[in-house]
Amino acid sequence: MRRHAAVFASSLLLAAAASGCGGPVPAATTDDAKRSEDLAAEVKALKELVPDQAHIMADVGYHFTNLWFAGGAENWPLADFYLNESKSHLRWAVRAKPIRKDSAGRDVNLPGILEAFENSQLTQLKGAVDRKDRTAFEAVYRESLTVCYACHKASDKPYLRPQIPTQPVAGIINFDPKANWPL
Repeated sequence: MRRHAAVFASSLLLAAAASGCGGPVPAATTDDAKRSEDLAAEVKALKELVPDQAHIMADVGYHFTNLWFAGGAENWPLADFYLNESKSHLRWAVRAKPIRKDSAGRDVNLPGILEAFENSQLTQLKGAVDRKDRTAFEAVYRESLTVCYACHKASDKPYLRPQIPTQPVAGIINFDPKANWPL
C-alpha cells in the first residue's frame, strides 16, 4: 500500500512539473494585449482577402465548362487538366465554407457531399478520360450536373441550375487536340 502511495505521489509530482504547475505564471502585460489585438486585426484583414465561396464556385464553373469542351474534342490531356482543376477548386470552395445552413437551420455538410461526388462521378469522369471514352465521358458529365444540382438544392440554392455548356468559357484556349500552333 505504501509503495502504491509513493508511486502515486511521484507520478503526481512529475505531472505537475511537466505541466508547469510548479512555477509562477507570468502576468499578462500590455505588450501581450497589444500583440493579441494586432494578431486579431491581421487575421481579420487576411480573411477579407480570401475569396468567398461564390467566387470560388465561379472558378469551378469555368473549369467544368472547359472540361466539357475538352472531352467533346477528345483532347484528353486538356480534359484531364480541367478535371483536376475542377476537383481542386471544389475542395477549395468546401474549405472556404464547409458547413451551410438550410432554410430550416440544419447543417449541410459540404465535405461529405464533396467526398461522395469525388468517389462517384468525378472518379468515373477520370476513368472515362483515362480510357479516352467520349461516350462514357459525356454520360457521366451529364450525371455530374444532376449531382451538382442536388448539392445546390441541399444548400437552399435551387436557382443555381447547371446545364450542358453551349460554348467554352476560355475563348483563348484551342480545344483541338491536333492543333500545332503555337508550338
